[in-house]
Amino acid sequence: MDARFTAEQDEIRRTLRELLLKRCGPEEVRAAVGTADGHDPALWEALAGQLGLPGLALPEAYGGVGCSATELALASEELGRALAPSPLLSTAVLSGPLLLALGTEEQRSKLLPRLASGELTAALAVPGTCLATALGLTGDNRGDWAGGGRAGGVQAKRSEGGAWRLYGQVDQVLDGHSAGLLVVAAHTGGFSRSRTLLFLVRSGSDGLVRIRQTGLDETRPQARIQLRNVEAVLIGEESADVTGALTAVGDTAAATLAAEAVGAADRALERTVEYVRQREQFGRVIGSFQAVKHRLADLYVQVQAARSAAYYAAWATAASDERVGGLALAQALEAFRVTASEGVQLHGGIGFTWEHEAHLYFKRAAGDELLFGPVHRLRAYAAEQAHLFDSGEVAV
Repeated sequence: MDARFTAEQDEIRRTLRELLLKRCGPEEVRAAVGTADGHDPALWEALAGQLGLPGLALPEAYGGVGCSATELALASEELGRALAPSPLLSTAVLSGPLLLALGTEEQRSKLLPRLASGELTAALAVPGTCLATALGLTGDNRGDWAGGGRAGGVQAKRSEGGAWRLYGQVDQVLDGHSAGLLVVAAHTGGFSRSRTLLFLVRSGSDGLVRIRQTGLDETRPQARIQLRNVEAVLIGEESADVTGALTAVGDTAAATLAAEAVGAADRALERTVEYVRQREQFGRVIGSFQAVKHRLADLYVQVQAARSAAYYAAWATAASDERVGGLALAQALEAFRVTASEGVQLHGGIGFTWEHEAHLYFKRAAGDELLFGPVHRLRAYAAEQAHLFDSGEVAV
């Protein structure tokens, strides 16, 4: 295994970092999240139109670049460093791959090129607060989140004319307020034949209500989606293995999110190191105190370990049968949480002010663990899948 990045991969990182340094500082981030879209449309146009980020991991046949998850993870790492609010996660990491895996050829050819160009954005809506479970990261996604014959979530019914109609409500839909296309997981079949299918819902559909929610992390805008007899289009066939596709997409998404968290943690650590080199206490810079050096050294080790895990997970999605995205995500989220918390502490009094940049990273770390974790559940499910603690004799 050659762990070195190619010249093209290095170029993606360099170009993206240069763009974000110019156009996505803390003040620009705060201004962007305050807009109706929750992100800067001009920056999204640059990311999509000039750099082609939404189509990085999509096949060339559908307007994509044809790269692997590694390139998408490297791009996400740079976006994480800047905490750049954009619909890349919801469009290119969650929704696009599901449409590619399950959609009919007509659906793929009509929608994927528009997603790849950034002209159309998409959002994945799953019932309740079950995104991590639906993606197979913290539990079996063939379980209760998918309905289990119960009412609740979103229900799909077919009319006499053969059209599908959706009823229900979904909370915590990433970029759900602004996406032009919704990929909605809905229950159908009643108690006896309950199953989960995925449906396409266009923005502006009759009976569709979208309400942007106030969240801990404003850089990841979320919405509540209400569906009141909304007409929808089934993705693929009724016999499609929806949970299997969600699990596969979840592993790639976890690797991408891990890289994004590593980028954010690395930048938070950089900013903290810069500060302790300047702040003076008792006649000397606080970075010269041994206790501070030890704390920063521990953070550095955690971030580097998480980076290695994230890179390996991204590589494994395309080059191996291993599914280690959940473990890499656990490592990255833990490193990010600790680094962001220590950053607030080591900035002293100014770090506790709500307006300080350190709080943007702290809230992203806390919000990501709420959405995609928690860390102990990610690890527990990975151990369960690996049969790590199964009873029985240990082979010698």
